Amino acid sequence: MSVWLPSAPCTPGACVERTGAATAVPRAVLRLLAVSSVLLAGIALLPVGRLLPAGAVRWWCRAVVRASGVRVRMSGAATPPGGVLLVANHISWLDIPLLAAVRPARMLAKSEIRQWPAAGWLTARSGALFIERDRLRALPDTVARIAEALRGGSAVAVFPEGSTWCGRAQGHFRHAVFQAALDAGVPVQPVRLRYRLVDGGSSTAAAFIGDDSLLASVWRVVSVRGLMAEVEVVDPVTPGSHPDRRSLARAAQSRSCHGRTGEHTAD
Repeated sequence: MSVWLPSAPCTPGACVERTGAATAVPRAVLRLLAVSSVLLAGIALLPVGRLLPAGAVRWWCRAVVRASGVRVRMSGAATPPGGVLLVANHISWLDIPLLAAVRPARMLAKSEIRQWPAAGWLTARSGALFIERDRLRALPDTVARIAEALRGGSAVAVFPEGSTWCGRAQGHFRHAVFQAALDAGVPVQPVRLRYRLVDGGSSTAAAFIGDDSLLASVWRVVSVRGLMAEVEVVDPVTPGSHPDRRSLARAAQSRSCHGRTGEHTAD
């Protein structure tokens, strides 16, 4: 197996708990229709998407999550202007709109996402950078394209674990993508993502892991009552503070795991 094809030990059968009260089927269906409607609205606006203010894009991303019945709580300071590498732990398909709600960014996505219904087409049209994870030789070119986007002032969003985890455990941040931030001389902005029940502790209901299908994961999310997504934007790692990609990756993961925030904002 390629070193760029990390895998998590998490599986739906072993890790996903159906905690909390399940929503009645009619309500779950309504949520599913609401998510579809918000996605279709985003597709309709794609031709003028680059003209929309960042605030409108962030609002739409949060609307995707809210339409699925998930409350959103965001904390921490705003991301720095200009080019920035956004990095976060990876649990769910919900992570993608949640990270874009922090700051609209070009997403680094696995090439398989192109095949996802609706969401794959939307991701491709949004300016995402795709990586073929089974072709290690393509990695340097991908890093170079990320660095070019960062130099141009874009934010690029990455899940450096390379695979989704259930949320109880977390994988190691892969080093390669951090070379792009070093080459471009831009900050790295870690983001911590967690899912929990409003009236309880952490929840794995949102996890999209193992042999889960996208439809099964979406249905599980819209069927759970009282699910909340917590997004913690922690202090950025400044350019020049780490000499190589390994130490930079370790610093970013440490902040993503433990959290070090500035001012607090909540939804």
